[in-house]
Amino acid sequence: MSNCYKICIITVLGFAVIAFFLLFFITAPYGKFSRKGWGLNIRTKWAWMIMEFPSPVLMIIFFLISDLKTLPQLIFLLLWMAHYIHRATIYPFTQSGRNKPYPLILVTMAVLFNSLNGFINGYGVFNVIKYDIHWLLSWQFITGIIIFISGFIINKTSDEKLRELRKNSPEEYVIPKGWLFTYISCPHYFGEIIEWTGWAIMTWSLPGLAFAVFTFANLFPRGWKSHIWYKEKFIDYPSGRKSVIPFII
Repeated sequence: MSNCYKICIITVLGFAVIAFFLLFFITAPYGKFSRKGWGLNIRTKWAWMIMEFPSPVLMIIFFLISDLKTLPQLIFLLLWMAHYIHRATIYPFTQSGRNKPYPLILVTMAVLFNSLNGFINGYGVFNVIKYDIHWLLSWQFITGIIIFISGFIINKTSDEKLRELRKNSPEEYVIPKGWLFTYISCPHYFGEIIEWTGWAIMTWSLPGLAFAVFTFANLFPRGWKSHIWYKEKFIDYPSGRKSVIPFII
């Protein structure tokens, strides 16, 4: 199991490198970038549910089979589940694009990644690394959980504001305004990057680091492409607004 664990961590990091460079040239065909030519499709709401399912299930399994179920580990599990239960059971049914087609090939790739990611984080955090009660007072845990919760709030609030925007303008895209949209085009991506960076610090683990690196590698190029899309579509798009990271890029 330990050899498989190490190989899977390296695999996730490898996927991150490939995704980061590839996604600047090939934009995943869903949402505003949806297009034909990617094979069979399923409805978006079912796609999200299927894609996100492996990760929380594997985390629960590895927590249950762990010899030590400490309070820090329980907190890790609850935070992980808070993100994924929302993403798999609430998010798909609240977004305006839930009935759009979603390429099955992307669903398959996401299931593969989430299975790998659920395995390395579940096995690593609950069965390899030992966290006793004193970990709750460590600078890693305190700093990490603050960053994680901040990213979680930014991510979920951004999704809600986009949902309301689409609800008010269901037939066309409009320029998002207010809150963090004043500074960046994609605060929902920024929030998720912050969230899993917090997880990496909070768990102080290689699986957490691998996930944070992959999250950035996956979302930053899409955020950059979304920023360009907005600028090309709207001639009055705010010139000072950045793509994903406020005041930087």
